[in-house]
Order: sequence, then C-alpha cells, then structure tokens
Amino acid sequence: MRRRTFPLALAAVLSLALPACGGAPDPPAAPAADGTTTLKVGTIGIGSDAGIRLAADKGYFKEQGLNVEISVIANPPAGIAAAQSGQLDLTYTPSIPLLNALSQNVPLKIVAAADGYKDGASEGADLNRVDDTGLLVQQASSITRPKDLEGKSVSVPARKAQLEVTVSKLVKDDGGDPAKVNWMVLDPSSALQSLNSGRVDAASLVAPFTSKAASEGNRLLASPGVEFFEQGAIGLWVAGANTVKSKEKALEGFQAAIYKANAYANGHIDEAQQLSAEITKTPLDVVKSGAVNYWPEEVRLEDIERANKNLAELGFLNAPVKLPADVIFGK
Repeated sequence: MRRRTFPLALAAVLSLALPACGGAPDPPAAPAADGTTTLKVGTIGIGSDAGIRLAADKGYFKEQGLNVEISVIANPPAGIAAAQSGQLDLTYTPSIPLLNALSQNVPLKIVAAADGYKDGASEGADLNRVDDTGLLVQQASSITRPKDLEGKSVSVPARKAQLEVTVSKLVKDDGGDPAKVNWMVLDPSSALQSLNSGRVDAASLVAPFTSKAASEGNRLLASPGVEFFEQGAIGLWVAGANTVKSKEKALEGFQAAIYKANAYANGHIDEAQQLSAEITKTPLDVVKSGAVNYWPEEVRLEDIERANKNLAELGFLNAPVKLPADVIFGK
C-alpha cells in the first residue's frame, strides 16, 4: 500500500457542482502484470484509519489481489466529488455528506463500513468513551444544557456539516431553536484556543481535540455524534458508479479485506490505538484517554435511514432521500 498526499480539493469541489456525467462506463479493469488491481482510496487522516492501515499491514489487501494507494484529501465532500469523477475509486465519508450527495443525484454506492458505534452505544453511561466528537464549554460556563446555546456562539469545523447537524439535534431535542445559535466556523485548533479564551461559548470538537479540551479544564456538555446516530456504521467507504461497474471484483476484495481488518482492530484495540496515534500524530496517552474507536463489520440500511430521517426533520434535507435498493454494494 502506498500513502501520499493528493491535491484533490479544488478539482473535487468543482466536480461536485457538476451533474452526473453520462456516456458509457469504463470497461472492466484489467489486472496488472503481477495479477494485482490498483484501487485509489481517499481518507481524511483520522484515527479510525487504523482499520485500513491494518488491512494493508496485515496483508489482507494482498490476499485479495489488491494494491491500495491512499491519498489524504481535504474533506469528505471533496472525496465524494473525486470518487464521482473517477479520480478516486473509493473514499471515506460519514453518512451525512453521503446523504447530501445522494440528494443531488450523485451516483454512489456504499462498499464497506469504516467506523461507527456498537449496538446499544447510545445507552451507555459514559458516552465520551464511545463518541469521538464532543460539545465542550468552559468549566465555569452558565451553559448547562443544549437549549442554553440559543444566542450563544458555537464553533463548528464547517457549516451544514456533521457537527452542526448533530449539535442542532441536541438543541432541538432539548426544546431549543438551532437557528438561534450563532455558528462560527473554526478549525479544531482555533476552536479550542477560542474556547479557552472565551471568544466562543462552546466548541464542537473531534478527537484528539476533545481529550485535549478536557485536559485543559473544559467541561463536556454532550456527545453529539452517538446521540444523533445511536449505533451502527457512520464512516463509510463509498465508490462512484463507474468504479462499481469497472472494478466490481476488486471492490468485493476491498470489502472482504476491510471487514477482516475491522474485526482484527476490534479485537486488538491497543494495536489499533497505536496506529491511530501515528496517523493523527497524537500522543498515545491522549488517544487512550478519549473515545475507543469501533469498526463495524457490516453496513445496515436502517442505520443509514435513521440519519436520513434526522436530516430531514432538522431541515438539512427537504425530505428524506429515496435510497436505491442497491445503495449498499453486494446487497
């Protein structure tokens, strides 16, 4: 497996604005002289990438006759656009950007689960141990519940994306109005600095910044991810329509290798966390103090539909997306 940084962001964002291209699909991909098929895969460099790293390091991709080239992309929408255009064969995306793309008729299929929550995860007593996202406030803040965020400044990494969506649900479920929240776009490092200095009232963060914020004396108000998704696959490996047609056998192999790696990761958490620390360039003790990643071994349609329904109820979609019966590859 080769890992490299690939400047996809600009071209990908431009291609996302284009309608799905017509024309004949690419012919089935021929294996290389050594019998392997190359798959170009986009990731965003997060801790759960330990799953795909294990698939490479343990030889699971090689067992399936695959050469996997990983590119670090700017964000999930950029990866989706690159998969649509054929720059990538597969890309990582949470279900929310996927549903947004499907609502715009971008032809994508879910090939495998990348990360998520165990069944029953949302019913646990210590949600910050299963959720790598967090909504944090200063220890002395008067904000004690999500409804209190009305009229307050709350940082998010991007508008209309996962953390705004999941925090909005917290506010709405608590009887508040998410439209009355002053959303501020800040990268995680800037968001933490702004929280510590009081320039924002609350910060929506993802690991390892959640653990770092807590270690600096801030208070966890809520775990928005697990409360929104509840359980099942959240991060997904998805492919564009042409890749599905031209590299079907390779995608079958990718799916088998990923699920073998996911099972290994769940059974060898210490090893997986070591890889997560390397991938995110985070001290291992910080990784271990935060949420414990979980790598599902299947994607269930009902878990995708739950997010779909929530997006529509919150107004981020006009109506739930009508998911194709075959949106999950191999089902």
